[in-house]
Amino acid sequence: MIGFFDSGFGGLTILKEVEKTLPNFSYIYLGDNARAPYGGHSQEIIYQYIIEGVEELFRQGAKLVILACNTASAVALKKLQQEWLPLHYPDRRVLGIFNPIVEEAGAHNFKTIGLFATQATVESEAFIREIVKIDMDVTVFQQACPLLVPIIETGNFDQLESVVQKYAQELSEKSNPMDAIILGCTHYAIVAKTFRKYLPAGIKIFSQGEIVAKKLKEYLDRHPEFKGKLKEGEKKIFLTTENSPHVQVLAELFYGEKIDLFVVSLS
Repeated sequence: MIGFFDSGFGGLTILKEVEKTLPNFSYIYLGDNARAPYGGHSQEIIYQYIIEGVEELFRQGAKLVILACNTASAVALKKLQQEWLPLHYPDRRVLGIFNPIVEEAGAHNFKTIGLFATQATVESEAFIREIVKIDMDVTVFQQACPLLVPIIETGNFDQLESVVQKYAQELSEKSNPMDAIILGCTHYAIVAKTFRKYLPAGIKIFSQGEIVAKKLKEYLDRHPEFKGKLKEGEKKIFLTTENSPHVQVLAELFYGEKIDLFVVSLS
């Protein structure tokens, strides 16, 4: 079983694309909605939350967990892989979602790339570090978007247009024109059309779903010995840490169809 851990709902857009590319596996998704959004928390707190979520997914039977949140991937992935997993779960794997999009963006010889992301992701500078490793000549201009995730998760889309326009303008003032844009938060996928409206016509916009799905398939093909540990089937489990009708509505909005949500507690 392949697990997906997210601070909220955006990772459901990633799961949907992975299911299309790898339809023969079982999946389990856990959204830590009770403590979302993660973007405003300290990196130490985020790291602890992620450990709790990943352990729950392992307990439920996942052998491979995707950190389906850019903040989680940027803040915790390397430490999890290098320190925590070898000590506690050497037979399991945890993968992130920002490296696939970084590799894709870095392969195009762009000179300037703009990044929209949460405050925590911007402060980690993880995107800058990884993109520069691929292409030292590229310059990355970051724009924190602290209001976007709360707007999306409360469903108050009346404010969306003006907020996206504000962030797009602030980024353009840092460098204009840019060669490409990364939507560095999974929540932004469902409002990608709004971003497009306020960005220069024709600019390349990288969103993560299809890229992560393709890279995950390539990873499993490269590691057939681990792929064999994943149970094939059509089982899908959806978990949340918050029991509320609002969470149910938003989860179905992001996933695109009706789902059964089960509540778990993390500590």
